[in-house]
Amino acid sequence: MNHTPVSVYEAELGHLEQLARLFDEYRLFYEQASDLEGARLFLESRLSRSESVVFLAVEPLSGKAVGFTQLYPSFSSISMKRIWILNDLYVQEEYRNQGAAKLLLEAAKSHARDTDAKGLELSTAMTNARAQRLYEQSGYERDTEFYHYFLSL
Repeated sequence: MNHTPVSVYEAELGHLEQLARLFDEYRLFYEQASDLEGARLFLESRLSRSESVVFLAVEPLSGKAVGFTQLYPSFSSISMKRIWILNDLYVQEEYRNQGAAKLLLEAAKSHARDTDAKGLELSTAMTNARAQRLYEQSGYERDTEFYHYFLSL
């Protein structure tokens, strides 16, 4: 199914309902229980406190949001610069392979440049070959120098 090419915008609180719906779909993709109200509250908190930056892929003719990426700020002590963590990237199944994800990645890259960041960091499942191809085609390099650890609480 071919769709009109999407436009990408930085999300604001006025986009919250569309964004929450996509965020809930994203969480379902990762086998989490649906929680539309929780998604809305989580995103409202992030956006109202400027704790994340979200870009929306929107179908121009319908105004329907079909994908998003969410960036969280972090910092590098060594370089004394900001780093953006590309934490979430999601495009609805019927809009995949049509360039929406690439446009979202480009928006994230432009935002990182505009904020004088050192770069963008992301992680993906070792089994997610589709995403790995997209990231590598977009210039991301797989880390072979460091192991990443996580402490669950």
